[in-house]
Amino acid sequence: MVAPLGLIFMIQWMLLFAPVCGGWRCTDLEMPDSPIRNLTLNRRKMEMSWVSSMNFTEYSCSVNAGDGEIKIKVKDTTCMFERNMAPPLHNGANFSVTAVNINTTYSSICTFIPQGLPGTAITNFSCVIYNVSLMNCTWHAGRDAPGDTQYFLYWQNSGEEEERECELYVKDENGRHTGCQFQNVMIKDTTTYFMVNGSSKDSLIRFHDEYIKLYTIEKLMPPLNVTINCDGIQKGCIIQWQRPQISHSSKDECFKYEVDIKHKANPEEKTKDTYITERKNNYSFQNFNTKKRYLVKIRAAGSACLVNTAWGEWSAPLEFGNEEVISPSMLILLLTVVATLLVAVLTVLFCKRTGYWKAAFPQIPEPKNAFHVLPDTALKTECEMQSITPETEEIIVLAEVMK
Repeated sequence: MVAPLGLIFMIQWMLLFAPVCGGWRCTDLEMPDSPIRNLTLNRRKMEMSWVSSMNFTEYSCSVNAGDGEIKIKVKDTTCMFERNMAPPLHNGANFSVTAVNINTTYSSICTFIPQGLPGTAITNFSCVIYNVSLMNCTWHAGRDAPGDTQYFLYWQNSGEEEERECELYVKDENGRHTGCQFQNVMIKDTTTYFMVNGSSKDSLIRFHDEYIKLYTIEKLMPPLNVTINCDGIQKGCIIQWQRPQISHSSKDECFKYEVDIKHKANPEEKTKDTYITERKNNYSFQNFNTKKRYLVKIRAAGSACLVNTAWGEWSAPLEFGNEEVISPSMLILLLTVVATLLVAVLTVLFCKRTGYWKAAFPQIPEPKNAFHVLPDTALKTECEMQSITPETEEIIVLAEVMK
């Protein structure tokens, strides 16, 4: 019996000295003599209110979440934390109100503890804006969330606007929401509030919230209308472009640009020329080789204004310059063919001079004659006898008579 009684006493003690905020209302068990009572928190508006039994000329409000603390001063009993300063509450927070009357300080403190089991909230929440007005948000289900957990995304551009739920969810193979697609998104100078809560039949799901400045998640489009004008005599080219399209600014001075130039014949080589220009929409490329052709591409990033400072997408490569008479690849192939032929000719000449040619390519012997060949003398006598004609015989007989 001692152990259960001790456990009950501990729980009661924790409830007494560690106030818990449930739902939308944050209620503190104040000290009996404190004139500041009944703290109430509107979580979505980040607005805290209270009741005071004394007239104070000024109140000090604070919220402490994570490693940061925000303090503001107000004249009445309502305190609103601006979105550009407000911290997310999914990990809990401490709220307090303090007032001073003559030499006495009064305060009331409340601890906000989000409802739901740890490990059931989503993780890896991220959003990106692309193509000027499209936005995608994605997340992963909580590692300890039950299998039937379903998540829902709500967002709000400012405290004055109504919350809106995602209109087009992205689902996994089990039908669970793992992302949201938005259209016609307008980037404003306010901080946008995102909140993803969940539901399950088995347990209470903890919510996840974030405050995001939309311009910081915009992926910039490439610069527009890139043009190149080259002077073959002066050996210079003027590269010009227009700023990328964004929905919330039309000022050219909001951007910086990176110009990347490479040889067309070898686009994988180290960059020929890289130049970063601030608030300028042109670049002069000097001393280029008039017999070569180049590729240029440009990308932009925010330099001022409410524009994302991360580099955006590259523009499509644009060619300029003159075609080479023989490209390096064709020149290498031609030299290889000539060298091969030269080696072959020298090898043949060397083999013929040293006798290696006959050894390498011996003559094929002729076939023997099947008929008997007479000696040369017999053949000669027979030929002489055949060459005596009747006129020759008469000359020979006359010569014998004269003798």
